[in-house]
Amino acid sequence: MRALVIDDSRAMRMVLGRMLGGLGAEVTQAVDGRDGLVKLAEVQEAGQAPFDLILVDWHMPELEGIDFVAAARATPYSFAGLIVMVTTETEAAQVSRALELGADEYVMKPFTQDMIAEKLTLLGLEF
Repeated sequence: MRALVIDDSRAMRMVLGRMLGGLGAEVTQAVDGRDGLVKLAEVQEAGQAPFDLILVDWHMPELEGIDFVAAARATPYSFAGLIVMVTTETEAAQVSRALELGADEYVMKPFTQDMIAEKLTLLGLEF
């Protein structure tokens, strides 16, 4: 499994990277939504296997996570893998908005590795 972790917090990228690595994923990191779109484009242009999963924070500089989700699902990226929002944003309206724009699941911070693994299993990923 190839995963992209997008978060402006280096510590959070490291935590999620270790969790996903522990589940057997090959992890790439991006510092914000714009950097995440660059990573998607690089994979496409290089003809590499696409990411299977993207974990993305909501609040980031440059390009917010919610805007990343909308862009990733649209042309020219047309990302068909799984996108999970991992955020402190807890309002029901925000959760609905993220899902409407193309997020597959939503995890609220703080979380545990078991919570992440459970969400990914519910989405059909096997470890």
